[in-house]
Amino acid sequence: MMSTTSLEKRESIIQKLELLYGDKAQEFYQSIEKLIEKNSSADLSPKPWVTEDDVMLITYGDSIKEDGKAPLQTLREFLVKYTKDTVSAVHILPFYPYTSDDGFSVVDYREIDPQLGCWKDVNDIADDFDLMFDAVINHISKSSEWFQGYLNSDERYKDFFIEADPSLDYSKVTRPRALPLLTPFETSEGIKHIWTTFSDDQIDINFKNPKVMIEILDILNMYAVNGSRFLRLDAIGFMWKKVGTTCMHLEETHAIIKLIREVLELSAPGTILITETNVPHKDNISYFGNGYDEAQMVYQFPLPPLTLFSFQTGNARKLSEWAASLEPTTDATSFFNFLSSHDGIGMRPTEGILSEEEKQFMVDQTIAHGGLVSYKDNGDGTKSPYELNINYLDALTHPDAEQDVRVNKFLAAHTILLSVIGVPGIYIHSLLGSQNYYQGVEESGINRRINREKLNKEELFAELEADTLRSAIFKEFGARIKLRRAQKAFSPNAKQEVLFLDDRVFSIKRTNVETGDEMVVLVNVSNVTVNLETGYSGLDIIGSEEIVNTVTLQPYQSMWIKIKE
Repeated sequence: MMSTTSLEKRESIIQKLELLYGDKAQEFYQSIEKLIEKNSSADLSPKPWVTEDDVMLITYGDSIKEDGKAPLQTLREFLVKYTKDTVSAVHILPFYPYTSDDGFSVVDYREIDPQLGCWKDVNDIADDFDLMFDAVINHISKSSEWFQGYLNSDERYKDFFIEADPSLDYSKVTRPRALPLLTPFETSEGIKHIWTTFSDDQIDINFKNPKVMIEILDILNMYAVNGSRFLRLDAIGFMWKKVGTTCMHLEETHAIIKLIREVLELSAPGTILITETNVPHKDNISYFGNGYDEAQMVYQFPLPPLTLFSFQTGNARKLSEWAASLEPTTDATSFFNFLSSHDGIGMRPTEGILSEEEKQFMVDQTIAHGGLVSYKDNGDGTKSPYELNINYLDALTHPDAEQDVRVNKFLAAHTILLSVIGVPGIYIHSLLGSQNYYQGVEESGINRRINREKLNKEELFAELEADTLRSAIFKEFGARIKLRRAQKAFSPNAKQEVLFLDDRVFSIKRTNVETGDEMVVLVNVSNVTVNLETGYSGLDIIGSEEIVNTVTLQPYQSMWIKIKE
Protein backbone atom coordinates (compact mmCIF):
# COMPACT_ATOMS: atom_id res chain seq x y z
CA MET A 1 0.00 0.00 0.00
CA MET A 2 1.36 3.44 -0.94
CA SER A 3 2.14 5.98 1.75
CA THR A 4 0.44 9.40 1.65
CA THR A 5 3.61 10.87 0.19
CA SER A 6 3.77 8.18 -2.48
CA LEU A 7 0.10 8.71 -3.33
CA GLU A 8 0.82 12.42 -3.77
CA LYS A 9 3.75 11.59 -6.03
CA ARG A 10 1.55 9.18 -7.99
CA GLU A 11 -0.93 11.95 -8.74
CA SER A 12 1.92 14.30 -9.63
CA ILE A 13 3.46 11.72 -11.97
CA ILE A 14 0.13 11.15 -13.69
CA GLN A 15 -0.33 14.91 -14.18
CA LYS A 16 3.00 15.09 -16.00
CA LEU A 17 2.16 12.05 -18.09
CA GLU A 18 -1.14 13.69 -19.06
CA LEU A 19 0.72 16.83 -20.18
CA LEU A 20 3.10 14.72 -22.26
CA TYR A 21 0.88 11.88 -23.46
CA GLY A 22 -2.75 12.88 -22.98
CA ASP A 23 -5.17 9.98 -22.65
CA LYS A 24 -2.33 7.42 -22.62
CA ALA A 25 -1.18 8.66 -19.20
CA GLN A 26 -2.99 6.08 -17.05
CA GLU A 27 -1.82 3.21 -19.26
CA PHE A 28 1.81 4.21 -19.05
CA TYR A 29 1.67 5.00 -15.37
CA GLN A 30 1.27 1.26 -14.79
CA SER A 31 4.59 0.69 -16.56
CA ILE A 32 6.26 3.31 -14.37
CA GLU A 33 4.82 1.72 -11.24
CA LYS A 34 6.33 -1.65 -12.25
CA LEU A 35 9.66 0.04 -12.95
CA ILE A 36 9.67 1.71 -9.51
CA GLU A 37 8.81 -1.57 -7.81
CA LYS A 38 11.58 -3.42 -9.66
CA ASN A 39 14.29 -0.89 -8.84
CA SER A 40 13.24 0.05 -5.31
CA SER A 41 14.21 -3.45 -4.18
CA ALA A 42 17.87 -2.59 -4.81
CA ASP A 43 19.98 -2.00 -1.70
CA LEU A 44 20.58 1.74 -2.08
CA SER A 45 21.66 3.80 0.93
CA PRO A 46 20.94 7.42 0.03
CA LYS A 47 23.44 10.03 1.15
CA PRO A 48 22.33 13.30 2.71
CA TRP A 49 22.45 16.55 0.74
CA VAL A 50 25.83 17.86 -0.45
CA THR A 51 28.19 19.69 1.92
CA GLU A 52 31.42 21.68 1.76
CA ASP A 53 33.21 18.32 1.61
CA ASP A 54 31.81 17.56 -1.84
CA VAL A 55 34.33 18.27 -4.61
CA MET A 56 34.05 16.49 -7.95
CA LEU A 57 36.73 15.51 -10.45
CA ILE A 58 35.67 15.46 -14.13
CA THR A 59 37.47 12.94 -16.34
CA TYR A 60 37.18 10.59 -19.26
CA GLY A 61 37.49 6.90 -18.44
CA ASP A 62 40.70 6.82 -20.47
CA SER A 63 42.25 10.18 -19.60
CA ILE A 64 45.12 8.15 -18.09
CA LYS A 65 46.26 5.01 -19.90
CA GLU A 66 48.83 2.25 -19.59
CA ASP A 67 49.63 -0.73 -21.76
CA GLY A 68 47.93 -3.99 -20.94
CA LYS A 69 45.41 -2.58 -18.44
CA ALA A 70 41.81 -1.45 -18.72
CA PRO A 71 41.80 2.39 -18.53
CA LEU A 72 39.08 2.40 -15.85
CA GLN A 73 41.40 0.31 -13.66
CA THR A 74 44.26 2.73 -14.32
CA LEU A 75 41.96 5.63 -13.47
CA ARG A 76 41.06 3.99 -10.15
CA GLU A 77 44.76 3.50 -9.38
CA PHE A 78 45.41 7.21 -9.99
CA LEU A 79 42.37 8.28 -7.97
CA VAL A 80 43.26 6.17 -4.95
CA LYS A 81 46.96 7.05 -5.06
CA TYR A 82 46.70 10.79 -5.68
CA THR A 83 43.20 12.15 -5.00
CA LYS A 84 41.68 10.19 -2.08
CA ASP A 85 42.05 13.23 0.21
CA THR A 86 41.37 15.78 -2.51
CA VAL A 87 38.07 14.91 -4.20
CA SER A 88 34.97 13.14 -2.94
CA ALA A 89 33.31 12.37 -6.26
CA VAL A 90 34.23 11.56 -9.85
CA HIS A 91 32.32 12.40 -13.01
CA ILE A 92 33.36 9.75 -15.50
CA LEU A 93 32.39 11.16 -18.88
CA PRO A 94 30.43 8.79 -21.18
CA PHE A 95 31.92 5.32 -20.83
CA TYR A 96 29.44 3.55 -23.10
CA PRO A 97 30.20 2.13 -26.57
CA TYR A 98 30.08 5.08 -29.00
CA THR A 99 30.78 6.08 -32.60
CA SER A 100 31.66 9.79 -32.44
CA ASP A 101 31.85 13.00 -30.38
CA ASP A 102 34.25 11.42 -27.86
CA GLY A 103 31.52 9.37 -26.21
CA PHE A 104 28.44 11.53 -26.70
CA SER A 105 27.10 9.46 -29.59
CA VAL A 106 26.13 6.38 -27.58
CA VAL A 107 25.56 2.99 -29.21
CA ASP A 108 24.26 1.19 -26.11
CA TYR A 109 23.27 2.96 -22.89
CA ARG A 110 23.48 -0.23 -20.86
CA GLU A 111 27.01 -1.35 -21.71
CA ILE A 112 30.55 -0.22 -20.87
CA ASP A 113 32.87 0.41 -23.81
CA PRO A 114 35.06 -2.73 -23.74
CA GLN A 115 38.07 -0.57 -24.59
CA LEU A 116 37.60 1.11 -21.19
CA GLY A 117 36.72 -1.88 -19.02
CA CYS A 118 33.55 -3.36 -17.59
CA TRP A 119 30.82 -2.64 -15.04
CA LYS A 120 32.94 -4.16 -12.27
CA ASP A 121 35.62 -1.52 -12.92
CA VAL A 122 33.01 1.23 -12.52
CA ASN A 123 31.60 -0.40 -9.40
CA ASP A 124 35.12 -0.63 -7.92
CA ILE A 125 35.58 3.14 -8.31
CA ALA A 126 32.17 3.61 -6.68
CA ASP A 127 33.51 1.80 -3.61
CA ASP A 128 35.84 4.75 -2.94
CA PHE A 129 34.13 7.75 -4.55
CA ASP A 130 30.67 9.06 -5.31
CA LEU A 131 30.12 8.91 -9.06
CA MET A 132 28.38 10.97 -11.70
CA PHE A 133 27.24 9.23 -14.89
CA ASP A 134 26.19 10.92 -18.11
CA ALA A 135 22.61 10.49 -19.23
CA VAL A 136 23.08 11.26 -22.93
CA ILE A 137 19.37 10.97 -23.57
CA ASN A 138 18.69 13.70 -26.13
CA HIS A 139 20.22 11.60 -28.89
CA ILE A 140 21.74 8.21 -29.71
CA SER A 141 24.21 6.91 -32.30
CA LYS A 142 22.92 6.04 -35.75
CA SER A 143 24.74 2.70 -35.27
CA SER A 144 22.63 1.84 -32.22
CA GLU A 145 20.23 -1.10 -32.22
CA TRP A 146 17.45 1.42 -31.68
CA PHE A 147 18.10 3.41 -34.85
CA GLN A 148 19.08 0.45 -37.01
CA GLY A 149 15.84 -1.23 -35.92
CA TYR A 150 13.92 1.90 -36.83
CA LEU A 151 15.52 2.02 -40.29
CA ASN A 152 14.43 -1.60 -40.85
CA SER A 153 10.87 -0.99 -39.61
CA ASP A 154 11.33 -3.07 -36.46
CA GLU A 155 8.08 -2.55 -34.55
CA ARG A 156 10.00 -2.28 -31.25
CA TYR A 157 11.52 1.01 -32.41
CA LYS A 158 8.57 2.52 -34.23
CA ASP A 159 8.32 6.26 -33.41
CA PHE A 160 11.59 6.18 -31.43
CA PHE A 161 12.89 9.01 -33.62
CA ILE A 162 11.56 12.27 -35.06
CA GLU A 163 10.54 12.32 -38.70
CA ALA A 164 10.29 15.82 -40.17
CA ASP A 165 9.12 17.54 -43.33
CA PRO A 166 12.12 19.37 -44.85
CA SER A 167 9.80 21.85 -46.60
CA LEU A 168 8.73 23.43 -43.29
CA ASP A 169 10.36 26.50 -41.72
CA TYR A 170 12.86 25.57 -38.99
CA SER A 171 14.56 28.96 -38.78
CA LYS A 172 13.48 29.53 -35.16
CA VAL A 173 15.10 26.32 -33.94
CA THR A 174 18.16 26.91 -31.74
CA ARG A 175 21.24 25.52 -33.46
CA PRO A 176 24.26 24.66 -31.27
CA ARG A 177 26.40 23.75 -34.26
CA ALA A 178 26.66 24.97 -37.85
CA LEU A 179 25.35 21.64 -39.22
CA PRO A 180 22.05 20.61 -40.89
CA LEU A 181 19.13 20.14 -38.50
CA LEU A 182 17.55 17.35 -40.58
CA THR A 183 19.38 14.39 -42.12
CA PRO A 184 17.93 12.14 -44.87
CA PHE A 185 18.16 8.40 -44.19
CA GLU A 186 17.23 5.45 -46.40
CA THR A 187 14.68 3.31 -44.52
CA SER A 188 12.79 0.17 -45.53
CA GLU A 189 9.90 2.53 -46.27
CA GLY A 190 11.92 5.00 -48.35
CA ILE A 191 13.83 8.22 -47.64
CA LYS A 192 12.92 9.94 -44.38
CA HIS A 193 14.30 13.16 -42.94
CA ILE A 194 15.26 12.68 -39.29
CA TRP A 195 15.92 15.32 -36.63
CA THR A 196 19.66 15.49 -35.81
CA THR A 197 20.37 18.50 -33.60
CA PHE A 198 24.08 17.87 -33.08
CA SER A 199 25.29 15.76 -36.02
CA ASP A 200 24.16 13.11 -38.51
CA ASP A 201 25.56 10.49 -36.11
CA GLN A 202 23.52 11.78 -33.16
CA ILE A 203 19.87 10.97 -33.79
CA ASP A 204 17.42 12.86 -31.58
CA ILE A 205 15.18 10.59 -29.52
CA ASN A 206 11.42 11.04 -29.68
CA PHE A 207 10.09 11.58 -26.16
CA LYS A 208 6.59 12.04 -27.60
CA ASN A 209 6.58 8.24 -27.63
CA PRO A 210 5.86 7.12 -24.03
CA LYS A 211 7.66 3.82 -24.65
CA VAL A 212 10.85 5.85 -25.08
CA MET A 213 10.21 7.58 -21.75
CA ILE A 214 9.76 4.23 -19.95
CA GLU A 215 12.95 2.83 -21.48
CA ILE A 216 14.98 5.89 -20.49
CA LEU A 217 13.60 5.84 -16.93
CA ASP A 218 14.65 2.20 -16.61
CA ILE A 219 18.16 3.03 -17.86
CA LEU A 220 18.53 5.90 -15.37
CA ASN A 221 17.46 3.63 -12.56
CA MET A 222 20.07 1.10 -13.66
CA TYR A 223 22.71 3.84 -13.43
CA ALA A 224 21.64 4.67 -9.86
CA VAL A 225 21.88 1.00 -8.88
CA ASN A 226 25.43 0.92 -10.28
CA GLY A 227 26.73 3.75 -8.11
CA SER A 228 25.64 6.96 -9.82
CA ARG A 229 24.83 9.36 -6.97
CA PHE A 230 24.76 12.17 -9.56
CA LEU A 231 23.15 12.02 -13.02
CA ARG A 232 24.24 14.58 -15.59
CA LEU A 233 21.40 15.24 -18.03
CA ASP A 234 23.33 16.09 -21.18
CA ALA A 235 21.95 18.65 -23.67
CA ILE A 236 18.64 18.42 -21.85
CA GLY A 237 17.23 21.73 -23.10
CA PHE A 238 16.71 20.28 -26.61
CA MET A 239 14.54 17.34 -25.52
CA TRP A 240 11.11 18.27 -26.93
CA LYS A 241 10.48 19.38 -30.51
CA LYS A 242 7.70 21.72 -31.57
CA VAL A 243 7.87 23.28 -35.05
CA GLY A 244 7.53 27.06 -34.96
CA THR A 245 9.41 27.38 -31.67
CA THR A 246 13.08 27.45 -30.66
CA CYS A 247 12.63 23.84 -29.43
CA MET A 248 14.51 24.89 -26.30
CA HIS A 249 13.31 24.94 -22.67
CA LEU A 250 9.76 23.98 -23.62
CA GLU A 251 7.15 23.21 -20.96
CA GLU A 252 7.28 19.54 -21.94
CA THR A 253 11.05 19.43 -21.45
CA HIS A 254 10.69 20.69 -17.89
CA ALA A 255 7.90 18.16 -17.32
CA ILE A 256 10.22 15.33 -18.42
CA ILE A 257 12.90 16.37 -15.92
CA LYS A 258 10.33 16.68 -13.12
CA LEU A 259 9.02 13.24 -14.02
CA ILE A 260 12.54 11.76 -13.92
CA ARG A 261 13.11 13.31 -10.49
CA GLU A 262 9.85 12.02 -9.03
CA VAL A 263 10.42 8.49 -10.29
CA LEU A 264 14.00 8.43 -8.95
CA GLU A 265 12.87 9.75 -5.57
CA LEU A 266 10.70 6.64 -5.27
CA SER A 267 13.05 4.07 -6.81
CA ALA A 268 16.55 5.47 -6.09
CA PRO A 269 16.27 8.10 -3.34
CA GLY A 270 19.28 10.37 -2.93
CA THR A 271 20.02 10.54 -6.66
CA ILE A 272 20.92 14.11 -7.66
CA LEU A 273 20.02 15.42 -11.13
CA ILE A 274 22.35 17.98 -12.73
CA THR A 275 21.16 19.68 -15.90
CA GLU A 276 23.69 20.63 -18.56
CA THR A 277 22.31 23.63 -20.44
CA ASN A 278 24.94 25.93 -21.96
CA VAL A 279 22.57 28.88 -22.29
CA PRO A 280 22.04 32.36 -20.77
CA HIS A 281 21.68 32.36 -16.99
CA LYS A 282 17.92 32.97 -16.77
CA ASP A 283 17.16 29.95 -18.95
CA ASN A 284 19.76 27.88 -17.11
CA ILE A 285 18.31 28.37 -13.63
CA SER A 286 14.80 27.66 -14.88
CA TYR A 287 15.76 24.00 -14.49
CA PHE A 288 15.60 24.38 -10.71
CA GLY A 289 11.82 24.50 -11.18
CA ASN A 290 10.31 25.76 -7.94
CA GLY A 291 13.46 24.73 -6.06
CA TYR A 292 12.08 21.35 -4.98
CA ASP A 293 10.54 19.67 -8.01
CA GLU A 294 13.10 19.65 -10.85
CA ALA A 295 16.91 19.46 -11.05
CA GLN A 296 18.78 19.65 -7.75
CA MET A 297 21.76 21.26 -9.47
CA VAL A 298 22.44 23.26 -12.62
CA TYR A 299 25.78 23.90 -14.28
CA GLN A 300 27.00 27.43 -13.60
CA PHE A 301 28.00 28.24 -17.18
CA PRO A 302 28.73 32.00 -16.84
CA LEU A 303 31.48 31.32 -14.27
CA PRO A 304 34.19 30.02 -16.68
CA PRO A 305 34.10 32.90 -19.21
CA LEU A 306 33.57 35.63 -16.60
CA THR A 307 36.42 34.39 -14.43
CA LEU A 308 38.67 34.22 -17.48
CA PHE A 309 37.59 37.71 -18.56
CA SER A 310 38.45 39.05 -15.09
CA PHE A 311 42.04 37.84 -15.35
CA GLN A 312 42.39 38.87 -18.99
CA THR A 313 41.40 42.44 -18.08
CA GLY A 314 42.67 42.60 -14.49
CA ASN A 315 39.18 43.71 -13.48
CA ALA A 316 36.59 41.63 -11.59
CA ARG A 317 33.69 44.08 -11.89
CA LYS A 318 31.67 42.04 -14.42
CA LEU A 319 32.17 38.84 -12.44
CA SER A 320 31.26 40.55 -9.18
CA GLU A 321 28.12 42.15 -10.58
CA TRP A 322 26.99 38.84 -12.03
CA ALA A 323 27.67 37.03 -8.74
CA ALA A 324 25.73 39.72 -6.87
CA SER A 325 22.75 39.18 -9.18
CA LEU A 326 22.39 35.51 -8.30
CA GLU A 327 19.26 34.72 -6.36
CA PRO A 328 19.72 32.39 -3.37
CA THR A 329 19.02 28.74 -4.08
CA THR A 330 16.73 26.68 -1.87
CA ASP A 331 18.04 24.29 0.77
CA ALA A 332 17.46 21.46 -1.73
CA THR A 333 19.25 22.99 -4.75
CA SER A 334 22.70 24.28 -5.59
CA PHE A 335 24.94 25.33 -8.45
CA PHE A 336 27.48 23.00 -10.00
CA ASN A 337 30.51 25.21 -10.58
CA PHE A 338 33.43 24.62 -12.91
CA LEU A 339 36.01 26.56 -14.91
CA SER A 340 37.15 23.93 -17.36
CA SER A 341 35.64 20.76 -18.79
CA HIS A 342 35.87 18.36 -21.71
CA ASP A 343 34.09 21.03 -23.77
CA GLY A 344 35.27 24.55 -24.52
CA ILE A 345 34.60 27.75 -22.57
CA GLY A 346 31.05 28.62 -23.59
CA MET A 347 30.33 32.15 -24.78
CA ARG A 348 26.52 32.07 -24.90
CA PRO A 349 26.23 32.49 -21.10
CA THR A 350 27.91 35.90 -21.42
CA GLU A 351 24.98 37.25 -23.42
CA GLY A 352 23.62 40.33 -21.70
CA ILE A 353 26.75 40.52 -19.52
CA LEU A 354 29.62 41.21 -21.92
CA SER A 355 29.47 43.53 -24.92
CA GLU A 356 30.31 42.32 -28.42
CA GLU A 357 33.64 44.15 -28.13
CA GLU A 358 34.43 42.41 -24.85
CA LYS A 359 33.57 39.02 -26.34
CA GLN A 360 35.82 39.72 -29.29
CA PHE A 361 38.59 40.68 -26.87
CA MET A 362 38.27 37.21 -25.30
CA VAL A 363 38.35 35.61 -28.74
CA ASP A 364 41.50 37.54 -29.66
CA GLN A 365 43.21 36.64 -26.38
CA THR A 366 42.33 32.97 -26.87
CA ILE A 367 43.87 32.93 -30.34
CA ALA A 368 46.97 34.79 -29.07
CA HIS A 369 47.44 32.04 -26.45
CA GLY A 370 47.27 29.27 -29.03
CA GLY A 371 43.58 28.45 -28.68
CA LEU A 372 40.79 27.96 -31.19
CA VAL A 373 37.23 29.24 -31.52
CA SER A 374 34.07 27.32 -32.48
CA TYR A 375 31.08 29.16 -33.94
CA LYS A 376 27.33 28.65 -33.95
CA ASP A 377 24.90 29.30 -36.80
CA ASN A 378 22.53 32.16 -35.92
CA GLY A 379 19.92 31.07 -38.46
CA ASP A 380 20.20 34.27 -40.50
CA GLY A 381 23.39 33.48 -42.37
CA THR A 382 25.68 34.86 -39.66
CA LYS A 383 27.78 33.06 -37.07
CA SER A 384 28.79 33.93 -33.49
CA PRO A 385 31.49 32.55 -31.17
CA TYR A 386 29.95 29.55 -29.41
CA GLU A 387 32.92 28.46 -27.34
CA LEU A 388 36.62 29.03 -26.84
CA ASN A 389 38.62 25.86 -27.30
CA ILE A 390 41.69 26.11 -25.12
CA ASN A 391 43.16 24.57 -22.00
CA TYR A 392 42.22 26.83 -19.06
CA LEU A 393 45.82 27.24 -17.88
CA ASP A 394 46.81 28.46 -21.34
CA ALA A 395 43.71 30.65 -21.53
CA LEU A 396 44.76 32.41 -18.32
CA THR A 397 48.42 32.81 -19.17
CA HIS A 398 50.51 32.74 -22.32
CA PRO A 399 52.35 29.40 -22.58
CA ASP A 400 55.67 31.32 -22.58
CA ALA A 401 54.97 33.15 -19.31
CA GLU A 402 57.15 32.51 -16.23
CA GLN A 403 56.16 29.46 -14.19
CA ASP A 404 55.49 31.41 -10.98
CA VAL A 405 53.07 33.70 -12.81
CA ARG A 406 51.34 30.74 -14.43
CA VAL A 407 50.90 28.89 -11.13
CA ASN A 408 49.76 31.94 -9.15
CA LYS A 409 47.25 33.08 -11.76
CA PHE A 410 45.89 29.55 -12.14
CA LEU A 411 45.51 29.13 -8.37
CA ALA A 412 43.82 32.51 -8.05
CA ALA A 413 41.23 31.62 -10.69
CA HIS A 414 40.53 28.27 -9.08
CA THR A 415 40.29 29.84 -5.64
CA ILE A 416 37.28 31.69 -7.05
CA LEU A 417 35.89 28.33 -8.20
CA LEU A 418 36.37 26.83 -4.74
CA SER A 419 34.87 29.86 -2.99
CA VAL A 420 31.63 30.71 -4.76
CA ILE A 421 28.30 29.26 -3.72
CA GLY A 422 27.77 25.74 -5.01
CA VAL A 423 29.67 22.48 -5.51
CA PRO A 424 32.99 22.70 -7.41
CA GLY A 425 33.80 20.43 -10.33
CA ILE A 426 37.44 20.21 -11.40
CA TYR A 427 38.49 18.91 -14.80
CA ILE A 428 41.33 16.41 -14.64
CA HIS A 429 43.52 18.48 -16.99
CA SER A 430 43.18 21.43 -14.62
CA LEU A 431 44.05 19.38 -11.56
CA LEU A 432 47.05 18.00 -13.44
CA GLY A 433 48.24 21.32 -14.88
CA SER A 434 47.97 20.16 -18.49
CA GLN A 435 48.43 22.49 -21.47
CA ASN A 436 47.07 22.79 -25.01
CA TYR A 437 47.14 19.44 -26.82
CA TYR A 438 47.58 20.35 -30.47
CA GLN A 439 48.23 16.81 -31.68
CA GLY A 440 44.69 15.80 -30.82
CA VAL A 441 43.25 18.65 -32.93
CA GLU A 442 45.57 17.93 -35.86
CA GLU A 443 44.75 14.21 -35.88
CA SER A 444 40.99 14.61 -35.55
CA GLY A 445 40.09 18.05 -36.86
CA ILE A 446 38.02 18.45 -33.65
CA ASN A 447 38.70 21.71 -31.80
CA ARG A 448 37.65 20.31 -28.41
CA ARG A 449 40.46 17.74 -28.52
CA ILE A 450 42.82 20.58 -27.54
CA ASN A 451 41.78 19.89 -23.93
CA ARG A 452 41.22 16.12 -24.09
CA GLU A 453 44.73 14.67 -24.05
CA LYS A 454 45.18 11.01 -23.09
CA LEU A 455 48.05 10.79 -20.62
CA ASN A 456 50.51 7.92 -20.25
CA LYS A 457 50.37 6.73 -16.63
CA GLU A 458 54.10 6.18 -16.15
CA GLU A 459 55.01 9.54 -17.65
CA LEU A 460 52.29 11.30 -15.63
CA PHE A 461 53.29 9.74 -12.33
CA ALA A 462 56.95 10.63 -13.00
CA GLU A 463 56.00 14.26 -13.77
CA LEU A 464 53.93 14.50 -10.59
CA GLU A 465 56.94 13.43 -8.53
CA ALA A 466 59.41 15.74 -10.33
CA ASP A 467 59.96 19.51 -10.23
CA THR A 468 57.62 20.44 -13.08
CA LEU A 469 54.84 22.92 -13.82
CA ARG A 470 52.43 20.00 -13.65
CA SER A 471 53.55 18.92 -10.18
CA ALA A 472 53.61 22.50 -8.88
CA ILE A 473 49.99 23.06 -9.90
CA PHE A 474 48.87 19.63 -8.73
CA LYS A 475 50.38 20.00 -5.26
CA GLU A 476 49.34 23.60 -4.65
CA PHE A 477 45.85 23.10 -6.07
CA GLY A 478 45.37 19.92 -4.06
CA ALA A 479 46.42 21.64 -0.84
CA ARG A 480 43.92 24.43 -1.45
CA ILE A 481 41.10 21.96 -2.14
CA LYS A 482 41.80 20.17 1.15
CA LEU A 483 41.66 23.49 3.01
CA ARG A 484 38.34 24.28 1.39
CA ARG A 485 36.74 20.94 2.26
CA ALA A 486 37.26 21.57 5.97
CA GLN A 487 35.45 24.93 6.05
CA LYS A 488 31.75 25.02 6.98
CA ALA A 489 31.51 28.50 5.46
CA PHE A 490 31.91 26.88 2.04
CA SER A 491 28.81 24.73 2.42
CA PRO A 492 26.80 24.85 -0.84
CA ASN A 493 23.93 26.33 1.16
CA ALA A 494 25.97 28.94 3.02
CA LYS A 495 24.96 32.52 2.18
CA GLN A 496 27.01 34.53 -0.28
CA GLU A 497 27.46 38.30 -0.21
CA VAL A 498 29.56 40.13 -2.81
CA LEU A 499 31.82 42.80 -1.32
CA PHE A 500 32.65 45.52 -3.83
CA LEU A 501 35.96 46.55 -2.26
CA ASP A 502 38.07 47.16 -5.38
CA ASP A 503 37.48 46.24 -9.03
CA ARG A 504 40.85 44.48 -9.10
CA VAL A 505 39.79 42.11 -6.34
CA PHE A 506 37.00 39.57 -6.44
CA SER A 507 35.68 39.64 -2.89
CA ILE A 508 32.81 37.77 -1.28
CA LYS A 509 31.68 36.80 2.20
CA ARG A 510 30.32 33.31 2.84
CA THR A 511 28.25 32.68 5.97
CA ASN A 512 27.01 29.36 7.28
CA VAL A 513 23.94 30.43 9.25
CA GLU A 514 23.62 27.07 10.99
CA THR A 515 27.18 26.91 12.36
CA GLY A 516 28.04 30.62 12.48
CA ASP A 517 31.19 30.11 10.37
CA GLU A 518 32.14 33.11 8.23
CA MET A 519 34.80 33.45 5.53
CA VAL A 520 35.88 36.52 3.58
CA VAL A 521 37.34 35.64 0.19
CA LEU A 522 39.78 38.01 -1.53
CA VAL A 523 41.29 37.22 -4.93
CA ASN A 524 43.49 39.74 -6.73
CA VAL A 525 42.78 39.26 -10.46
CA SER A 526 45.33 41.91 -11.47
CA ASN A 527 49.10 42.01 -11.95
CA VAL A 528 49.56 44.86 -9.45
CA THR A 529 49.75 45.02 -5.64
CA VAL A 530 46.46 46.11 -4.06
CA ASN A 531 46.03 47.60 -0.57
CA LEU A 532 42.55 47.17 0.91
CA GLU A 533 40.58 48.26 3.93
CA THR A 534 38.28 45.27 4.39
CA GLY A 535 36.73 45.98 7.78
CA TYR A 536 37.21 42.32 8.71
CA SER A 537 39.68 40.61 11.03
CA GLY A 538 40.62 36.97 11.28
CA LEU A 539 43.09 34.32 10.13
CA ASP A 540 43.98 33.98 6.45
CA ILE A 541 44.01 30.18 6.34
CA ILE A 542 45.87 30.16 3.00
CA GLY A 543 48.83 32.23 4.17
CA SER A 544 48.48 31.47 7.92
CA GLU A 545 48.50 35.21 8.63
CA GLU A 546 46.45 37.19 11.13
CA ILE A 547 44.52 39.96 9.39
CA VAL A 548 43.25 43.10 11.13
CA ASN A 549 41.07 45.20 8.80
CA THR A 550 43.81 46.03 6.27
CA VAL A 551 45.36 43.68 3.73
CA THR A 552 48.01 43.90 1.04
CA LEU A 553 47.41 41.55 -1.86
CA GLN A 554 50.27 40.75 -4.18
CA PRO A 555 49.49 40.15 -7.88
CA TYR A 556 47.17 37.12 -8.18
CA GLN A 557 47.26 36.49 -4.44
CA SER A 558 44.25 34.91 -2.71
CA MET A 559 43.10 35.04 0.91
CA TRP A 560 40.52 33.06 2.85
CA ILE A 561 40.03 35.11 6.00
CA LYS A 562 38.23 33.06 8.64
CA ILE A 563 36.36 35.65 10.70
CA LYS A 564 36.81 35.53 14.45
CA GLU A 565 33.74 35.49 16.66
